[in-house]
Amino acid sequence: MLNRRQTLAFAGASLAFPFVARAQSGFPSKTITCVVAYPAGGPTDVIARLVGAAMEDDLKQKVIIENRAGASGSIGTRAVAQAEPDGHTITFGNNQTHGNNMLLMKTPGYDAMADFAPLAGAGAFQHALVVKNDSPAKSLQEFIALAKSKPGALNYGSTGNGSGSHLSMELLMRRAGLQMQHIPYQGAAPLVQDIIGGRIDVSLGTLPSVLKQIEAGQMRGIGVASTKRAPQLPNMPTFREQGISNADAESWAGFFAPAKTPAPVIDRLSGAIIKALRSDEVSKKIQALGFALDIRPPGEFRAYLKQEMDIWTDVVKAIGLEKA
Repeated sequence: MLNRRQTLAFAGASLAFPFVARAQSGFPSKTITCVVAYPAGGPTDVIARLVGAAMEDDLKQKVIIENRAGASGSIGTRAVAQAEPDGHTITFGNNQTHGNNMLLMKTPGYDAMADFAPLAGAGAFQHALVVKNDSPAKSLQEFIALAKSKPGALNYGSTGNGSGSHLSMELLMRRAGLQMQHIPYQGAAPLVQDIIGGRIDVSLGTLPSVLKQIEAGQMRGIGVASTKRAPQLPNMPTFREQGISNADAESWAGFFAPAKTPAPVIDRLSGAIIKALRSDEVSKKIQALGFALDIRPPGEFRAYLKQEMDIWTDVVKAIGLEKA
């Protein structure tokens, strides 16, 4: 005979079961909206559209991309956090929307870990360490030696305070014991031009922002801040290969659903996303954008997110960045 606690638990499970069952057997029952918290046409938007289109055959439903840009990606991301957790609204987020915003914004309007269920990690825009052409440094170790011989004399450019290129360089400086002057820019274009012009000594930027210039010989790439070499620059060694094993920094991206989305729905979406990312057609187009595929299932992706948050929390505290 059931006691009162067991009776209540059974009743609660019975009430919840129809919703879970419907989610498992009837999902998806309508168009799926994937929110991209950035303007249309950018690399994040393009990747989401490629994956969304490939998911449609598997899910037998339309997948549309909705751009909700603004406030460093927090507007669109907040909307997904507050959406019905039935799997029909998801987002393609990144290290800003689900990382830096938690560290640098007072009121992003959501909690990246508590308010979302990871669906799949897609990979990252790798960061490449580049120096001006007349720099004597031909490798990471030569650059470290150069910077240490002139404490505070070299300058490095970033795409702004708190940006990925800023924090990734600060991580490298902490790991290697370097001192350099930070020059923040408003975006990658003016920064790249100043490296080409020799006004900036070094930068650690996303590969798409410097790839063409490296290939054209306008600047020198000396290292990739990733566990693997960049497919687009197979001859450029990683930091790890050059003796720095704890300064990896990537502008990662992945798919998320609202928290409390039923597990069967998470599994269905995750499977469709991973299948799309692994298809030859989609993977080739994505990698052509300078994006390195590193596909992670939900559990592995969640562990990776926790690790990333711990690393960058320490960096932000160390350099004294305040929330705005």
